[in-house]
Order: sequence, then C-alpha cells, then structure tokens
Amino acid sequence: MNLPNKLTVARILLVPFFTAALLIDFPLHHLAALALFALASITDLFDGKIARKKGLVTDFGKFADPLADKILVISALLCFVQCGLCDCVAVIVVLFREFTVTSIRLVAASQGKVIAANIWGKVKTVTQMVAIICILAMQTLLDLSKLGVPLPCCLDNIFCIAGEALIWISTFFAVLSGIVYVVQNRHFISEK
Repeated sequence: MNLPNKLTVARILLVPFFTAALLIDFPLHHLAALALFALASITDLFDGKIARKKGLVTDFGKFADPLADKILVISALLCFVQCGLCDCVAVIVVLFREFTVTSIRLVAASQGKVIAANIWGKVKTVTQMVAIICILAMQTLLDLSKLGVPLPCCLDNIFCIAGEALIWISTFFAVLSGIVYVVQNRHFISEK
C-alpha cells in the first residue's frame, strides 16, 4: 500500500477517536475533537497531492479517498445532531446525496469503471470540513468560558447562528455537487 492510500486509511481509523472525543464529556473535549478532525482533514489534503505529484494514483485511492471523506464528515454531522449542533434535515439531505453518488459509483464499478471525484465534490468536502472545524472551534471557546475564561456575552447565540449557516452552506454545495455528479455520470444509470 502506497503512502497516499495509507493516509486515506489513517483518516478512516481516526474517526472512532474523533467521535469519542466529541461525544464523551470531559474538559475541553471539543478541543480534542477539533484536533483529531483537523488531523484527519489534513490527511485528505496530503493524500491527493502526494498521489498526483508522485504518480501514485490508484483505483483503490480513487474509491477509498471519497469514501474516507464521507465516513469522517457524516460521523461528525451525526454527532452534531446528537449534541444539538446541527439540524437533522441538513444531514438527511447530505446522506441522500452521498447514497446517490455512491450508488452511481457502484454501478460504474460493476461495469469496470472507477469514477474519480470531480471539482464540485472537492468543494463540497472542503466546505463541510471547514464548517465542522469552525463549529468545533466555537464549541471549544464556549468550553473555555465554562472553565472561567472571560469571553464576550451572547456568544452562544452568535455561535449557534454561525454554525447553522455554515452547515447549510456546506449542504448547498453537497446538493450542487450531487446534481453535477448525476448529470455527468447519467450514462451509468440510463437504460441501454
């Protein structure tokens, strides 16, 4: 297994540790979750760059990289729903998009084709990761205020609105990228 693929697998392996840090209430658990999520997100940046630069692009990487992204992001969003940080409707929309895209990938794979992620899928992933990182950073600041660090009042409300806006912006890009993906790959699902 080459280095980019090892980074992809590492991203998947970080997910249980990230979700545990997010869901288990201990001092500054949001900071721990933020660090783990950021580390996992960085592996996404480097696996693709290394694969393209060194000519290490593989069919496994084309399939596993977007799958690792989905596992990481969906895990975060589901945890956010449980923690009251995200509207479940946004997660349902994202899940619908992911199941649709994955179904098309599976049909293509059954025909011996591997579909790599397009630019819109990458924009979707970046907006999701940025939204999640920002929400975790805001929650970390709120954790600090609970520990006695003086912060401006009304941050709860501001962070709640900002977090919801970030989730819905990333959801918009999920829908847009899903539509583009279906249109570009409709020949895999159209009848012959």
